[in-house]
This record gives sequence, structure tokens and C-alpha cells, in this order.
Amino acid sequence: MSDGWRQVALTVARERAGLVEAVFESAGATALTWAELDESPAVLEPAPGQTPLWERLELRALFAADAPVDALRATLEETLGNALEDWQDTRVADRVWEREWLVHFQPQHFGNDLWVVPTDAVPPDPDAVNVFLDPGLAFGTGTHPTTALCLEALAKQSPIGATVIDYGCGSGLLGIAALKLGAKQVYAVDTDPQAVLATRENAAQNEVAAALQVGLPDQIDLPLADILLANILAGVLIELAPAMIGQVRPGGRLVLSGLLEEQQESVLAAYADHCDLEAIEMRDQWCCALMQRRLSL
Repeated sequence: MSDGWRQVALTVARERAGLVEAVFESAGATALTWAELDESPAVLEPAPGQTPLWERLELRALFAADAPVDALRATLEETLGNALEDWQDTRVADRVWEREWLVHFQPQHFGNDLWVVPTDAVPPDPDAVNVFLDPGLAFGTGTHPTTALCLEALAKQSPIGATVIDYGCGSGLLGIAALKLGAKQVYAVDTDPQAVLATRENAAQNEVAAALQVGLPDQIDLPLADILLANILAGVLIELAPAMIGQVRPGGRLVLSGLLEEQQESVLAAYADHCDLEAIEMRDQWCCALMQRRLSL
């Protein structure tokens, strides 16, 4: 895209971060990350029993060059009920923005032995399961709480031998991680052609392309899955609930992420007739529902 990009940044109270992120995503943000105000990376794997308690975070979102950013600011100010005095809106050239974002992307640790590592970085644990990924033109580097929750779910309950669907694959991170953790086959789906391209490239980078099929919804035939991963917005999870449930074999698992704490009740209700809730994992107002499709309906 020759016109470059628009990068928006602002400081927000920790308890409002989830709301602002949801507004950014609904407005079409291409990528989003967050960090402490001192610019050190967000720690997504705290010590057992501990939770990050930063009072204020810096959120950064990337939009297409022609995005209605001024209207977005007005929407945020109305939503939050106050003026955004520290709002930053800058234009970033095509070949510069990835280097800008890499400043905020450091190796991330999930579960016992899963890492997401920038492609030019040395893995902190070379013997661990390392997924190599850089910020690209689609969501998904592990820096967002919803992605982190999905990765931790995969790391804790290994998908060895499983057939996995990654619905709304973004960068392909979840599907690639599933393969590196032992999944047999991954089918990755997204409505954004750029996400399909990013997933294909990242799978090749991680040497798992042979076991990963990726395409737009009308381009790929999906089998019944042992595990379905869906890191998308709550409204889409509700709308697609019948299709999601029908795509998982009886006894299979669903990992549903991308919903805010106040949205979990309505999302869970959409799946309650056919799935049992195993757990709800939470991080910074975001939730991930771990569910199992019932053996008999």
C-alpha cells in the first residue's frame, strides 16, 4: 500500500484498556499492541498467582492511511466521557512501520514451553517450542491478551495428533503454534485476504506449511475438528455459534476468545445448548472460554 499507514497512540487507565481495544478493532485496526508507559514490553506470563497491575498503559493501533481517524477519536471521547489529551496520530511509511512496532514486540512466554519470538531474535529457550513471527499486516503476535489466553490454553492442554480449525486466523499464530505443539493438521480461515497471505508466509517461515491449509471461507473445505480456535469479536462469536458448534466433533473442544468480561454471558448463552463450559480464563478484562461439545445433543 503506497500511501503508508496511520498509527494512533494514547495512554489509558488499565481498567479502560479493554474497552478502547474493542473500539479500535471495531474501527478496523490492522494491528494493536500495548506497553507500560516506560516502554518496556508487556509481561504476558506473570509469576504464579501474580497479575500485572500497571495503572496506565500505552495503546498503539495501526490503520490504513485513509482511515477516518478523527471520527474514531470523537467516538472514543464520547465512549470514555473525557477528552483524549495525549492522543497521537502519525503517518508511517510502508517500509518503516514494522521496525516501529518491533520496538514493542519482544519474546513472549506462554504456558510451560511455548514462546513467540521475533524472527531476528535469539530464542530465550532454544529447546522450547518457538514460533517465529514479526508484526505483519494482520493481528496476532501474542501481545494482545486475547491471543495470549488462546496460546496458554494450547500450551496447557497439548493438541498432539489433533485436527484443528483456526477461525479468524489473522497472522496464523494460533494454528502455527498448534502444529508446533503436536497437532496433526490445521485449517486456517479468515475473511481478510491479507490474513490468508500472512498466515501462509508465517507457516512457511516456521516450516509447518505442509500441514496447514489456509483460505477464505468459500475457498476451503473444513473437516470436523478436534479443536476449534476462534479469537474474534463477541458479536461474531454469537452470530457464528451454530456454524462453530457444527464444525467440532462430539467431545471436541472450542477455545473462544475476543470477548470482554461483560460480554461473556451472552456469548456463553449462544453455545450453552450444545457445549459444556470447562473454564473461563481472564486477563485485563478480556475472557477466553474453554468449552467442550457434548457427546450427545
